[in-house]
Amino acid sequence: MRYDLVIFDNDGVLVDSEPLSNRLLAGYLTELGHPTSYDDSIRDYMGSAMHRVHDLVEERTGQRLPDDFDDVFHARVFAAFERELKPVAGAVEVLETLAADGVPYCVASSGSHERIRVGHRTTGLDRWFDDERIFSSQDVGRGKPAPDLFLYAAERMGVAPERCAVVEDSPLGVQAAVAAGMDVYGFASMTPADKLAEATQLFADLREVPGLLRRN
Repeated sequence: MRYDLVIFDNDGVLVDSEPLSNRLLAGYLTELGHPTSYDDSIRDYMGSAMHRVHDLVEERTGQRLPDDFDDVFHARVFAAFERELKPVAGAVEVLETLAADGVPYCVASSGSHERIRVGHRTTGLDRWFDDERIFSSQDVGRGKPAPDLFLYAAERMGVAPERCAVVEDSPLGVQAAVAAGMDVYGFASMTPADKLAEATQLFADLREVPGLLRRN
């Protein structure tokens, strides 16, 4: 395999959280007087850190979201995770393959450390990720599409950016990986392929990833 590190996005790539969290985000924003559909939420916020939600709402309306917005939203999301969250089909098989092949991997997510850990614990993926393999936009202060998070993860894992492969499902994440100088494999599951056109290669089933990494 040509890569020394595989960096996974979390939401939508390892855990099937995007439908849950975007449904709840759209509902909460609408409840607060900022009408938002599920499709709006996917388009504007999928793959982004929470500061983007605050920034876009204030930019568009001149109004700031409540101080407790993040806490209330995350409480709703975590409750939904406990009830409904599943791993993405193929996630376990991919992690098993990388571990068996001795390929280093980690997760770099726009979500908070707490969100990542709740999702992994609920889905059983926590066995694959110790603290040294988990990186959050909280660690760098600026989320995707900025490259900071991916560059930080690579630095902490001791791998040069050009030796990293990123697995992403959002346009913001693909942009961040490209800006970091990394190859990026676009998971065209929830996101239309044309929105991930900057990716090194596209795929539709997570189980394709080990083969793609070997071939490229």
